[in-house]
Amino acid sequence: MISYICEVYKEHREKIKKVNKNLPENDTIKELSNFFNAFGNPTRLKILLALKEEELCTCDLSNITGLSVSAISHQLRVLKGRKNVNYRGDGKCILSFGG
Repeated sequence: MISYICEVYKEHREKIKKVNKNLPENDTIKELSNFFNAFGNPTRLKILLALKEEELCTCDLSNITGLSVSAISHQLRVLKGRKNVNYRGDGKCILSFGG
């Protein structure tokens, strides 16, 4: 069985310093976690993949996913809150991929 514990404890200070310097701030890590969390839900993933291809409205997404407009609207609220989708209202709701 593989042990993931070092046999001898020795910090590699230069490596630690380099990694800490290049890691994003904790707030950025939280934002990234929220962003990528959306990909764990099949419906939201399908919506995001569709929006990656084309700007779409809720009616289009309803047709593509086979879900009601109400169900799509709920998923879009989640995605918008996580900054996964953009909203552009120009007489009708147009959504695109990315925050």
